[in-house]
Amino acid sequence: MDPRSGFCPATRTFRSLRPPIPLPPADAPLSFPSFALSRLPSPLPAHPAFLDASTGAALSFPALLARARSLAAALRGALGVSKGDVALVLAPPSLDVPVVYLALLSLGTVVSPVSPLFTPADVAHAAGLCDPSLVFATAATAGKVPAGRTVVLLDSPEFESFLHGHEMGEDWPLAGVRQSDVAAIGYSSGTTGRTKAVAQSHRRLIASSLQVRAAPPRTPGAPVVTLLGVPMFHSYGFHMLMRGVVMAETTAVVTAPRGGAEGVLAAAARCGATQMFVAPPVVVAMARGEGGGPEGFPDLVRVDCGGAPLSAAAASAFHERFPDVELSLALGSTEGGLISKMIGHQECHRIKSTGRLCSGVEAKVVDTISGRLLSTNEQGELCIRGPSVMLGYVGGSEKEVCAFDCDGWLRTGDLCYFDEDGFLYIVDRLKDLIKYKAYQVAPAELEDVLHSIPGIFDAAVIPYPDEEVGQLPIAFVAKQTGSNNLTEGQVMEFVANQVAPYKKIRKVVFVDSIPRLPSGKLLRRDLHKYVTYSKSTSRL
Repeated sequence: MDPRSGFCPATRTFRSLRPPIPLPPADAPLSFPSFALSRLPSPLPAHPAFLDASTGAALSFPALLARARSLAAALRGALGVSKGDVALVLAPPSLDVPVVYLALLSLGTVVSPVSPLFTPADVAHAAGLCDPSLVFATAATAGKVPAGRTVVLLDSPEFESFLHGHEMGEDWPLAGVRQSDVAAIGYSSGTTGRTKAVAQSHRRLIASSLQVRAAPPRTPGAPVVTLLGVPMFHSYGFHMLMRGVVMAETTAVVTAPRGGAEGVLAAAARCGATQMFVAPPVVVAMARGEGGGPEGFPDLVRVDCGGAPLSAAAASAFHERFPDVELSLALGSTEGGLISKMIGHQECHRIKSTGRLCSGVEAKVVDTISGRLLSTNEQGELCIRGPSVMLGYVGGSEKEVCAFDCDGWLRTGDLCYFDEDGFLYIVDRLKDLIKYKAYQVAPAELEDVLHSIPGIFDAAVIPYPDEEVGQLPIAFVAKQTGSNNLTEGQVMEFVANQVAPYKKIRKVVFVDSIPRLPSGKLLRRDLHKYVTYSKSTSRL
């Protein structure tokens, strides 16, 4: 193996340059809660396990474990919940949610978190895929649950009674749960089609909890306070929420509804966060000074950004405004877990990269036409394997979808390359590439250029059908306040001066906002609907 890039000429694969993480033997019977409890110090930490950054309420480590144990006993005794059952969690963020997760996992029950903003149709689709025997909801979300499902309301006296006084005996967490058993079912659009249910193992939870190191506080001996600025139901948030238990950190959660990036930053300032797990919109807000400068976050050491791509312009602006704070970009997915990450100040300045492969992860880059395995600085599809890769899709026809190649590698659908130092660069999603004549144009590259134009708040690029050339790049642009004089011609000229002729933007549409998920992930399908409608009505 090349010690600089991680490339192995014999196997034509890339290997992690990171030190190995202390994973237990793969065949050892061990659930995630058992592993987490084995890592906690004795006596238990005095600082809170979870902190509600919106209200100041706290949950200590002894209270967390006592409530999870009591809830597990109540669920098994009163409702007959057992190993292999599936529990759908349809609830807004609160300090009760990590208790629910830990209790279910300790029984070998599969946790399936979904967004509390899901429509009844969305919830029905998720329930159809995972077939839950139990649903955790609140009075506000229970009406979305399909009829015939057993529902436990987190804001009910019944649930409150489950948290106290029930005993499991010595068999807690439940013995007999294996690392290869399904721990959670997350939801992903995958590489094509409608939302898919993704089975994730206990070993994946264990691995992801060890792959992200804590950022040492600026004051030696001070506790690590992690601000979780991403949703608890999202795969990113779920895994980082559980990671905090293993690492014995204080995890601060944001429970204020619809606070957006502003609410996340206000919460981080209130709780004195030393590190943050956030999505790109929060980093963009920090780069623009919307949450204040470094003086507002005196304890902050590192910001971990994931869930969606972050533009190079936003990353550069962040480094300028917060020169002493690490901005660690990462690549991960519901199917693949944490794939690559930046560690340390030096790596964090490779702003167009997603870092180096995480411990335990192997990768190969496959030519999308010939299938040939590629070396450094050659673009192809990223395929991975490692302890965090999903077990597979479940439910309905989706379980027949093959996301793995014939050798068992997960095909990510990302067009990528590794440089000579082992840094991974994602060019774009293969399905999003624009076919202009005989060329492939990556929308992400053009979006990066658009984000660097003064006066542009947000931007997205998609293909527009053309009989002569196949597809044309069309840009959707949201202007910053006070930039009304920015014209289509100016945008097109700026981009043309930065890229090859075949990559030029051929049309600009100004919009009020670009459709995105809370994670920052671009909803290209909504823009495609706009183009389809506009073409049918001759508006474009």
